This record gives sequence, structure tokens and C-alpha cells, in this order.
Amino acid sequence: MEIKGKVHEVSEVMNVTDTFRKRELVVEFAENPQYPEYVKFEAIQDRVSLMDNLKVGDDVEVAFNLKGRPWTDKSGKKQYFNTLQVWKVTVLGADAGAPAQTPQFAAPVDISAAPEADDDLPF
Repeated sequence: MEIKGKVHEVSEVMNVTDTFRKRELVVEFAENPQYPEYVKFEAIQDRVSLMDNLKVGDDVEVAFNLKGRPWTDKSGKKQYFNTLQVWKVTVLGADAGAPAQTPQFAAPVDISAAPEADDDLPF
């Protein structure tokens, strides 16, 4: 899944245990600018570095996986949790640290200048 928005907040790396670390990214998603949504994403382990160069205000496209799992508390009540796990972040626009690249296309060919062929195709 992918979403485009503006970086609202980037957390520091959190060392949850000796072997598990995570980092959170909050993106302002303004499908309706009058009522923007603030969506929290999570990067884990080696993917925490995906957020190293992000700045508040950057326009980004975030590619993520939607994860969900059940959890039963001590009283036996079952709850469900969702996580949006980041696997790619792309900074959009000229503020990405490099100039925006213009796509390259082949030069147009003047087909009226093509030589006449003696052999006609059968179709």
C-alpha cells in the first residue's frame, strides 16, 4: 500500500529490547484539506534508517504493509491491533536533495520521410 502526504513528525530510534528497535513516522494525509488525517507508521530493525534524512514538512510517498494481530489480556478479553509497517519512503519534489529529473524520450521520427518499399506487406 502507498500513501502521499507531508512529514509531520519523525521520532528518534527506540531500542525496545537489546535486539529490537523501531522508529515512528507521522504523515499528514490531506485527502480533504479541511480535515487532515495524521497517520502513524512504524519502521523496525534495519528499516529505521529509511527516516534518517526526512525533515518535518517534506512531501513523501510512503510504501507500507498493513499488519494486524489479536492479543488476549489477563482477563481473557481479546483485542486487535493494527500496525502500518514502512518498507520504503520516497521524498517527492525538488526538496528531495536532488533536482527533479526530466524524463528522457526518444526524438520524434518523421515517418513521411521514410523511403518507399517495393514489397508490400500482405496485410
